[in-house]
Amino acid sequence: MAVSYKKLWKMLIDKDMKKKELCARAGISSSSLTKMGRNGHVTTEVLAKICTALDCTVDDIMEIVP
Repeated sequence: MAVSYKKLWKMLIDKDMKKKELCARAGISSSSLTKMGRNGHVTTEVLAKICTALDCTVDDIMEIVP
């Protein structure tokens, strides 16, 4: 199974927010976003911080693809 963060990238575009701004607002490292850019795995803590910063749920920023 693979993870896709396309929803997150679309949300950032819709909110006119840069990745660097998301890192600062969520308190996460740029390496975490780099992993996500490659559809890699990150901790649930990182996902929770992003969801808190964007006021959304995990379903809004990622999906699991077969």
